[in-house]
Amino acid sequence: MSKFERCPCASKALYHKCCKQYHDGAPAEDALHLMRSRFSAYALGLADYIIDTTHQDHPEFSKDRSKWKESIESFSRSTSFDHLTINDFVDGEETATVSFTAHLRQGNNDASFGEKSLFVKENKRWLYKSGQINEK
Repeated sequence: MSKFERCPCASKALYHKCCKQYHDGAPAEDALHLMRSRFSAYALGLADYIIDTTHQDHPEFSKDRSKWKESIESFSRSTSFDHLTINDFVDGEETATVSFTAHLRQGNNDASFGEKSLFVKENKRWLYKSGQINEK
């Protein structure tokens, strides 16, 4: 991705001034930034980032990293990440929630969904722990 392109997280900032710093290893300052950077990572096919920012208690966490990585990469390749809407953010010291709508397409099908995500802070880093999908 060119440094002159808008970030996929829909912040309207340029990628190199937005999520790239997190993808390069900087810790997200809060759960909202982690959530946005994870959306961007999916859009850009950065499976290692998704894995590294997922809490080990998450239902999709897998010790088989290569198989998990392949699954994420396949999802990213087959999905168009059109837009991200943040609906609510409740910050906290050790836990936080972010409610969002991910506007996605897979082929000609709308694959959009809403979720309320739970994030936890461990060892000074935010991690995605779980998500509750909103019914349409």
